[in-house]
Amino acid sequence: METRAAKKELHQRVFVNRSLTLENIKCYGFDMDYTLAVYKSPEYESLGFELLRDRLVSIGYPHELLGYTYDPTFPTRGLVYDTTYGNLLKIDSNGNILVCTHGFEYLRGGQVNEYYPNKFIQRDDTDRFYILNTLFNLSETYLYACLVDFFTKSTRYKNCQKGFKHGDLFMSHRSMFQDVRDAMDHLHDTGTLKERTLKNLDKYVIKDPRLPVLLSRIKEVAKVFLATNSDFNYTEAIMKYLLDFPAGSKNPKKPWRSYFDLVVVDTRKPMFFAGGTVLRQVDTDTGKLRIGTYTGELQHGTVYSGGSSDIVCDLLDVRGKDILYVGDHIFGDILKSKKRQGWKTFLVVPELVKELHVWADKASMFEELRHLDIFLAELYQHLDSGSQECPDISAIQNRIKMVTYGMDLCYGKMGSLLRCGSTKTLFASQLLRYADIYSISCLNLLNYPFSYLFRAPLVLLPHEAAVESQTKEPIAELSEHMFKTTNIKRQCECDDGDCGLDDNCARDNPATSTET
Repeated sequence: METRAAKKELHQRVFVNRSLTLENIKCYGFDMDYTLAVYKSPEYESLGFELLRDRLVSIGYPHELLGYTYDPTFPTRGLVYDTTYGNLLKIDSNGNILVCTHGFEYLRGGQVNEYYPNKFIQRDDTDRFYILNTLFNLSETYLYACLVDFFTKSTRYKNCQKGFKHGDLFMSHRSMFQDVRDAMDHLHDTGTLKERTLKNLDKYVIKDPRLPVLLSRIKEVAKVFLATNSDFNYTEAIMKYLLDFPAGSKNPKKPWRSYFDLVVVDTRKPMFFAGGTVLRQVDTDTGKLRIGTYTGELQHGTVYSGGSSDIVCDLLDVRGKDILYVGDHIFGDILKSKKRQGWKTFLVVPELVKELHVWADKASMFEELRHLDIFLAELYQHLDSGSQECPDISAIQNRIKMVTYGMDLCYGKMGSLLRCGSTKTLFASQLLRYADIYSISCLNLLNYPFSYLFRAPLVLLPHEAAVESQTKEPIAELSEHMFKTTNIKRQCECDDGDCGLDDNCARDNPATSTET
């Protein structure tokens, strides 16, 4: 483990939620889009937005929409679209509303209450609330705001709470949402976005010479598979571009499929992690699927279509706990693979570049917020349930709001992906719950040996953080008396060294470094 002095640069590091020993990983799985194939931002999102916008205009939406261009400072992942009122919401894990916009207008407390009396939503109501969790959703997120902005400002349309009216025509927010979703499906079904991407790969896809190095090194110590929702022809073109380097470079030229033990396209995640679909072979000469269900052994160099996570485990002869799956989709890749299969998970979060920069550059603002919390607590320090005094905390509350607002603006117009002031967002909560490890890029695995222990740092519960180690309070004396150590040796009952039930286990050894 690295000492504090030898810590890696922040952008090179992998961060840990749950301890994970790479030595115990027998198989590495990768998604393709936004994981191995990293699309250039904001160029790629701008392309997606333009195609979506143009599709809406082609089916009858006003031509004035063509005046909108993509603004990368507005959308962030993890927002929720309310299909009833057309609002974009940033929420926490419980559904409490942190930020609310109607078009590009940020609603204040009273305005939010008009829509949501408790400043709270039932996020399980998936028929009404649509979570925009993926990087592909960024252009879609911005388009929803553009539509509401245009129709709200247009003098031809009357603004109603649930939509807009023009003569006998009523356009609900729900119908516009469905039109955008249909437009998105149209782009994928017709291959329009993929076609435009393939015509200009240098403009839209990052080609990094470290990728073949990473895959080659992993294949020396474990099995490797690719599982993507993309079709074979697109996968073939993208992976050739990413892994095809000229002869004489540091990476010897070889077929891209040779970097993987198994390649599966058309996986239809998240269905892939449940019942899945029929597993079929792909004719790599024509790109067409061969008839019938494939039931044989794994054939190296063969590309498969469909299938399920269970089939992958059978073909590669591994268990779920032996697999580290790397993806960018918190729901389709990480949540489902963790909940349904017990795979180890690595979430790719490219937004960490900005998150880390702001966190380091604006440290004084975070420190001020911490001091305000301490000052607020001190006002009540000598008061109890019998006190009649009521401290005036309005100035502190206003300052907390101002600092929080200033912090949010440093990240972008919708604030941080992971927090709003001291409150974690829904995305942050899902990241903490379902991603064992996470990083800016999967390429950061190159910075660690394959015997590395990613040790989760100790996170104190509020009552534990409140205990001052230097002060021995009465409760500590009582605890010491009642719970004397008995020197009973605890034995590790797991076979991967991660359970934390003996002195040598990864989760229980206080001498083990928490450096990530």
